[in-house]
Amino acid sequence: MWLVKVLSVIYFTACAAQTSDGYTSTPIYDPPKPSLKLLSSWSDVFENETVVFHCDVHSPDWTVSWFVDGEKLETDLILKADGAYINITAYEGEYACRADLTSRGVRSGLSNTVSITVYDNAPTAMLTKFPHFNPMYVGETVNLICKVYLSSGWKYQWYKNGIELQTTKETNSIHLSFSDRGTYQCKAFRGETITTDISEGIKQDVLEIPVPTLNSTWSDVFPSESVELGCAMDGGADWVYTWYKHGHEVQADDVDSLGSNGATLSIRSASAKHKGEYTCKGKLNNRPVSSNFSPGLTLSVYDEKPSVTLTKDREYNVMFPGESVSFHCHIGVSSGWKYKWFKDGVPFNAPGNTYSLNTVGTANSGSYSCQAERGVDKLFFNSSSQAIRLEVKGSQPKPLLTQVPDVVKVYTGEFVSFKCKVELSSGWRYQWYKDGNHLPSNSDILTIDGAKPVNGGTYKCSATRDITMYNTSHSDGRTIQVSEIPVPSLKSAQPWLDVFPGESVKLSCGMAGGADWTFSWFKDKQLVQADSTTSFDSDAATLSISSASASHRGQYSCSGKLKSRPVVSSTFSHGLTLSVYGSQPKPLLTQVPDVVKVYTGESVSFKCKVELSSGWRYQWYKDGNHLLSNSDILTIDGTKLLNAGTYKCSATRDITMYNTSHSDGRTIQVSEIPVPSLKSVKPWLDVFPGESVKLSCGMAGDADWTFSWFKDKQLVQADSTTSFNVDAATLSISSASASHRGQYSCLGKLKSRPVVSSTFSHGLTLSVYGSQPKPLLTQVPDVVKVYTGESVSFKCKVELSSGWRYQWYKDGNHLLSNSDSLTINGTKPLNAGTYKCSATRDITMYNTSHSDGRTIQVSEIPVPSLKSAQPWLDVFPGESVKLSCGMAGGADWTFSWFKDKQLVQADSTTSFDSDAATLSISSASASHRGQYSCSGKLKSRPVVSSTFSHGLTLSVYDTKPRVTLMQNPIHNVMHTEDSVSFSCHINVSSGWKYLWLKDGKLLPESGNNHTIKSVETKTTGSYQCKTQRGSDAVFSSDPSPVVKLDVKERPQAGIALLTGWSEVFSTDSLVLRCEVHESPDMWNYTWFKAGQHIDLPPSEKHIVTPLNNPEQSEYTCRGISTGRPSYSRNSDSFQTKNLLLKRRVLLSISGCIFFGIIAVFLGCIFLRVFRKPADDKDKPGEAELFLTMSQLRKLDDTTCPMVQYITDAELNAPPKEADENGTICSETTQLPITSQDEQVVESEIEDVTEKNGGLISFK
Repeated sequence: MWLVKVLSVIYFTACAAQTSDGYTSTPIYDPPKPSLKLLSSWSDVFENETVVFHCDVHSPDWTVSWFVDGEKLETDLILKADGAYINITAYEGEYACRADLTSRGVRSGLSNTVSITVYDNAPTAMLTKFPHFNPMYVGETVNLICKVYLSSGWKYQWYKNGIELQTTKETNSIHLSFSDRGTYQCKAFRGETITTDISEGIKQDVLEIPVPTLNSTWSDVFPSESVELGCAMDGGADWVYTWYKHGHEVQADDVDSLGSNGATLSIRSASAKHKGEYTCKGKLNNRPVSSNFSPGLTLSVYDEKPSVTLTKDREYNVMFPGESVSFHCHIGVSSGWKYKWFKDGVPFNAPGNTYSLNTVGTANSGSYSCQAERGVDKLFFNSSSQAIRLEVKGSQPKPLLTQVPDVVKVYTGEFVSFKCKVELSSGWRYQWYKDGNHLPSNSDILTIDGAKPVNGGTYKCSATRDITMYNTSHSDGRTIQVSEIPVPSLKSAQPWLDVFPGESVKLSCGMAGGADWTFSWFKDKQLVQADSTTSFDSDAATLSISSASASHRGQYSCSGKLKSRPVVSSTFSHGLTLSVYGSQPKPLLTQVPDVVKVYTGESVSFKCKVELSSGWRYQWYKDGNHLLSNSDILTIDGTKLLNAGTYKCSATRDITMYNTSHSDGRTIQVSEIPVPSLKSVKPWLDVFPGESVKLSCGMAGDADWTFSWFKDKQLVQADSTTSFNVDAATLSISSASASHRGQYSCLGKLKSRPVVSSTFSHGLTLSVYGSQPKPLLTQVPDVVKVYTGESVSFKCKVELSSGWRYQWYKDGNHLLSNSDSLTINGTKPLNAGTYKCSATRDITMYNTSHSDGRTIQVSEIPVPSLKSAQPWLDVFPGESVKLSCGMAGGADWTFSWFKDKQLVQADSTTSFDSDAATLSISSASASHRGQYSCSGKLKSRPVVSSTFSHGLTLSVYDTKPRVTLMQNPIHNVMHTEDSVSFSCHINVSSGWKYLWLKDGKLLPESGNNHTIKSVETKTTGSYQCKTQRGSDAVFSSDPSPVVKLDVKERPQAGIALLTGWSEVFSTDSLVLRCEVHESPDMWNYTWFKAGQHIDLPPSEKHIVTPLNNPEQSEYTCRGISTGRPSYSRNSDSFQTKNLLLKRRVLLSISGCIFFGIIAVFLGCIFLRVFRKPADDKDKPGEAELFLTMSQLRKLDDTTCPMVQYITDAELNAPPKEADENGTICSETTQLPITSQDEQVVESEIEDVTEKNGGLISFK
């Protein structure tokens, strides 16, 4: 019993260790001290600038208070407060913070202090430059430094010429080019509120590195001559120079020396080795600036000294007083020469290389020479020039004037030449004078070509030096008289100039005013030469032809020529035309009356005449028989039929008996008087009332007749409507009526001869209608509506009679057409209207009434309208195409189709409907590419559209279109709940319908986008899309490349309880941990309470206290990651209701059970030791004091009270399986925990219950 008492005491001592409220005692800690940190980068700030502080208390349960200089910070200075962070407008002072745990009345001490300095005004940025040169040269580097010497954390903004530059560095380093010229400024800024003023500007000029200039007094020198070369740079003197010859640097030696900075290269004594091209380069002292080479200067060194040449600019051997002369001393090479002058070997002073004498005198005569030199320190001389002699005469010269020909009298057109000459010296320019007047000629010869009377007079000359203008005296005069050349006079020795072959002819030629002439003879302007029949006298003054022939025919003239001078008469004499007949003359036979046909009883007279010459006697012949008559006239009175025949005549010269040939014959025919012939002037004899009529009467073979008229054998007299013309050959009726009907006839009489017809003409019967006719108007085509360009023809016809001329009218206006047809070729809208016609006899001008009207409407030929049956014109091989062509306003059209203006023909792939209104291409190919157009034509009329329709260009691609499938986002692996979108693209054309396939099976989606808002594992598969278009014939593209989508389950977060059993009695809070299982990625976590996000920074752990969880809510968490997946599934909910209390109760019961078992165990041992055992056979069967675990598991019909308390059936309902099977009441019975919170408790209990809590049955 005492053991039981001891164990009871131990047990109750353990139970008494608990406090009266069920909690164990908690250790007491000092509140933590906050740590204050300045998160802004600087502690010295400017007015209105903000700073950010962080008060670190290592727990989100503390409330932070802020202090400055020991006083609590005013809330109006706080711009933003977020737990342990504040953003404030800067206020100078010492800042600190303090933390309060208001739920437990705990307050920390003040944190460390942070000092803030606040300046009143923003500082000014200072801009400096290094190096300090200005200007600088291209290629140099300049550093611009912008600095704010107050505070820190500045960034800088640069400006060039007021324009912002893209750099924020403190130092702006620029490798200079021309574009970098300008004025630079800067300013500093930090944060979003503080900006300094813009600095003062620094101007930077940039220059191109100058090219050195190379100079020398001269570049060609002579042996032993000194020369100096200079090198210079623009823009400053701070340069040093280096010299090069042929690219090699020149070094100073005993002959060549350099100036102090190398600006000069001096050669003391030039020689052949100094020949070559010299260049120089410049370099700035103490700066990395070097120029390019200067342009080269080539130094030439001659082999020997130069020679000097002396010239005289007046190349006159002799000069005269008052003239001027200049001597020039010249060296043909190099430059820089000075000259010395000598006369007769004696030097005299004269500047330069020219010595001039403006007025020479005899004292200036002498021998002149010169010499040249150059150089300063060391003079260089050459040899003297050759000498030039100057001679000056003392008296004025007089020219000599000569004349050719040397005569006083000359003829017009004759050539006269004068020559003027000064015997002394040269260089003369001559002046000429006629009768004292100056002539415009400077030559020494004055020529008169073709003298005229005005050229007569006295001529003189003088001379002037062409440079010195020195004048001679005038020459002696020469006088000439100019006369016109006389015209020759031509005469004939016989009184006739028409001769017959064999006759002699004599002609004479003479000149008035002189006998010293010879003559030339011309026939038809050709010179006549003497021959067997032609001869001349001594001076050819007479031309004789002994026997004329045909070769002597022509116009004869003559000209004269002076025997001693080349003077020829300017014109021929007047011409005499000599006619020489080529054959025997023939008489001309005339007849009165001059007719072939004569009537019986008439008189006829013939006359014979020889037109050439005179003295003729005539003979007559009839039909070759000689008639007895010598007169030139033969008369026949009262002709008879036997007088008909051919008559001729001939003539004989009275003196020479020269006979002509026979005349041409004159034949007469003797006829009876003819019967008159009656005709109508108009081709009709049926006329209308009021129409005019004309009949004509004529006689065959002659028109010289007058006539008499008869109607029905009665003589017709003139009256108001009937008249005759002058010879009554025409009968005119001005206005026909019924009284003029009848048969008309006529008789004729010759006017000039007494011949009258013996019988009437035949008769003509005239008919007169009773009323005015009306034309019939017809039209082709017989339509009202016609098209522009179409031809329309109207025809007007009068059914009665003939001879009509037609008039046309449009809308009452007369048209210019007289034909019976009116054709409008190429109608236009202005041709529309009502057309009528009327007719007029083309001779009588008789008018019909107007016809009935025909109206036409003219419309523009419509332009064909070309349409595509499909909304696209870019197609693919094998795709069908349909184009349609139509005309507005009618259907009676057929069409033609054109591709690129070439006619399209039907073939295996191209077809047309009945009227070709539709062009169908069954399978497009490259050959169908081009611009299509169409034209229309009326079926029934030749009307074709004047213009093609607008073109439609058909493009046919080479291959089928390529379909592209894109996925967004592009991830090889997706996770459940992700959203994915597929877009299907086709790169060409339009009108596409999109089809979607998954694993080759068609999906119901349409459109070019397919979006899965929340993927599932069953979404995994291969996706494709393709396109199609068209209705009658569907064209489909090939499917797109496959896009594979792999969907995996999104990992799930789980909540674990970190607060252990050992902390049950020492804490009031629970620490939960969120973890994503089966994922190697790095995760962060967000927490949710009762489904609402907890506004705390993401953390793996979350602390639950009675203060922040008074209602004991459900908690969940979610993992978030920067990788994929970016978040996990939410964890199962974790419920915290009375979890700490339950743990404490469980531990207390467990402790009591533990100590009770120890006590029972010790009691059993005690009984075993001190109790005497009974005999085995007497011993009753013992009941097992301790049950084994297997025995306990069999007791499944009893509920454990501890389990009932811990699980709280209302909060955590047991699973269905537990309700059906019951709960084993044993130490190893697992609590039916349904939340993650209780699973944590379960896991901790397992350590206690394992192996029966460490107890085994005594058995």
